[in-house]
Amino acid sequence: MNKAQLLGSQTAKGGFKNEQDIVDKFNKWEVDVEAQKWLVLMNYVLDEIESVKAVVLQRYKADINVQIRLKSKAALDVENIQVKLVSNPKGFNQIDKRPVDTYNSILNWNMSNNILNILKRFTGELPPAIENPRNSRRMFIDEFSKNEQEELFDFLKSNKARIINDVLRGRGEFSAEWVIVAQKVNESARWVLKNINEVINHYDGDVKISPRGSINIGRILIQRKGGTPDPTSLQFKINPAELFDI
Repeated sequence: MNKAQLLGSQTAKGGFKNEQDIVDKFNKWEVDVEAQKWLVLMNYVLDEIESVKAVVLQRYKADINVQIRLKSKAALDVENIQVKLVSNPKGFNQIDKRPVDTYNSILNWNMSNNILNILKRFTGELPPAIENPRNSRRMFIDEFSKNEQEELFDFLKSNKARIINDVLRGRGEFSAEWVIVAQKVNESARWVLKNINEVINHYDGDVKISPRGSINIGRILIQRKGGTPDPTSLQFKINPAELFDI
C-alpha cells in the first residue's frame, strides 16, 4: 500500500460516531484497513511499525494523540490529530471560541483597547455605540465607522498568520499536526486526512466583511457566538467538508 494507491480511498463502511471510534481503529492498526491507510498517509511504512497507541485528548486543538514505535528507533514518534465530525455536505464547524479578552491574556494577540472595544461591541459584550443598530444587543462590522473598520482590518491583516495558526493548529505539546474529517450523510460515510499545513493554506485568504456583517479571513468566519451559555464570545468557524475537495 502506498500514497498513490490511497487516492480516492475515502469511503468508510460504517462511519465514525466520535473520536473514540478513531482511537479504537488506530489501536487495532494491525487488522484495521482504515488505520493502516491513515498511517501510510502520515508517511509511515507499515512493516517498520512495532506498535501504535492512541488516546483521546481533552481541551486541546488536537483531539487524538497517537504514539508510534518504530522497529528501527528507540524514541517514539508522536502524531496529534484534530477530528471534525460532520453530518452535512456543507455547514460550518466551530474551531475556536473565547471571550474577547482571553485572546489577549492567553494567546497574546496584543490587541489595543480600541480593537478590544470594537470586538466587544461586535459580540455584544459591550452595548452598541450607535443609534438604531440592527440588533439592540450588538453591532455588525458594517455598522462601525470607516476608521474603526480600517483599524480592525489593519490589525487582522497584520496578525493574520498568528491568528490562523492559533485557531486551526494551536500551540504547545498537543497542537494539531493532522486533521481528519469524518462525514456521514444518511447511509453514506467518508473520511479525509490532511496535514495541518495544507489545511491552513486552504483556509487562508483575504480579510473582508462577510455578507451578513461578520468577518471573513479567507474561508474562516469570525462571528458573535450567540446562544447559550456564552453568547458574547468571539467564535471562529470553518466548513470542514471543503477538505474533501483539495
